[in-house]
Amino acid sequence: MTRLMLLPGLASDAALWRHQIPALRERGHQPVVSDVHARFPTLPQMAAALLDEQPGPLVLVGTSMGGILALEVFRQAPSRVAAMALLGSTARPDTPQMRQLREDAIVLFEQGRALEVLRANVPFAFHASRVGDTGLVQGYLDMVMRAGAQQLIAQNRAIMARSDSRPLLSTIGCPFLMMWGDSDALTPPECAREIVAAVAHAEYEELPQCGHLLTWECPVQVNARLNSWLDALITPPPKQTSPS
Repeated sequence: MTRLMLLPGLASDAALWRHQIPALRERGHQPVVSDVHARFPTLPQMAAALLDEQPGPLVLVGTSMGGILALEVFRQAPSRVAAMALLGSTARPDTPQMRQLREDAIVLFEQGRALEVLRANVPFAFHASRVGDTGLVQGYLDMVMRAGAQQLIAQNRAIMARSDSRPLLSTIGCPFLMMWGDSDALTPPECAREIVAAVAHAEYEELPQCGHLLTWECPVQVNARLNSWLDALITPPPKQTSPS
C-alpha cells in the first residue's frame, strides 16, 4: 500500500498540517505525519529512519525542511518514492551568509532567547498582510516553542549540513508537484522556480500574496491543489456506508 507522508518544516509538528489533514481524510486519503526530524540529528539519518519505519512506496509531501528531507529520502531510495510534492522548499545548500545567521540564532537559543528570535522572524515567515493576525502569529510561536530550544538548535544544524540536492533534480522521474508563495522571504520563489525548471515533468502552483507558511496562509488553495494532484496518483478506498 502506498503511504502518504506529510513532512513538517523546521521545529514544526502536525499542527502545520492542521488544515490539510481533515481535507485529505475527507477525500479518502490517509496521511501520516512524520516526526523523524525531531528524533534524529542529521538529514541522512532522518531519511533512513523514515524509510525503515514506513515500508512500501511513499508519496512524500514536505514543506520547507520537510521538502529538503523528501529530497534526501529520494537520494537514498529513489525507487521507494512514488511521488513528491514540495511546498516552500529548496534544493540549494545554505549560503555562507545563511549559515552565519543560523549560527548567530543558535547562540541566542542557547541563551534562552528563542522566543525573541522567533518574534523577530515573524515578518519573514508570513506575508506582510498577515503579520498583524495575532491568532495566526501566536499559533506559529506556540508550535515552534513546543519544539523548544534544543530542537531548534539540532534542526538548524541538520539544515546547515545538508547536501546540495540540485544534481538530483534531473533524475526525478516520479510525479512531482512544486508549490510556493510569491512573497516567501525565507525560501525565495527563485528557489522553487529553479526546481521546476530542472524537473522536466513538474507540476507547479505559485500562490499570490502568500509567504512561507503556505499550509496556514492559503489552506483552501493548498488543499485543493494537493487533493487534485493526489487523486490522480492514489485511488482512495471506498467510503464505508452505514447499513440502512
